[in-house]
Amino acid sequence: MENPTQNAKPAQLAERRAAKNAAFREKLRQMALPLAPLVQLTTGEVHPSFPGTLLNFWLLTDAQLEELAHFYHQRTPCRWTFHYPCPIAWAARMPLEEKRRRIGRFIGLRGCETPIRLKSEDEILDEARRARIAEEEDVLRGKLYWYR
Repeated sequence: MENPTQNAKPAQLAERRAAKNAAFREKLRQMALPLAPLVQLTTGEVHPSFPGTLLNFWLLTDAQLEELAHFYHQRTPCRWTFHYPCPIAWAARMPLEEKRRRIGRFIGLRGCETPIRLKSEDEILDEARRARIAEEEDVLRGKLYWYR
């Protein structure tokens, strides 16, 4: 006996899952968003590995990210580096996700900005304690204004 799920085309399987799950359907829609290609300043060409969709962006390999950075004059700074709309600083020893984030920022994807450093619990408590002390001092200064 044949198993219909093994013989089903991936597109049909995705369509069936999307029909049952709204979150999955929305994620498929997001991943299918087309990306406008970025052209190289000197030749006007688009790199062959430039991602056509958001899904293709998330599937870029380390080597492809390095090639894109080199192709668009970001890996080795030159006179063209800062003529792109959003130039980036590139280092070969960055982890894959950092390279992906920087290339995403370079091609204009939202959410690829430099992450904001989150404060630790101790830093938050210390900041709250300092704010409370400053507030208490202000209250005392207001009460003792006549004494000055």
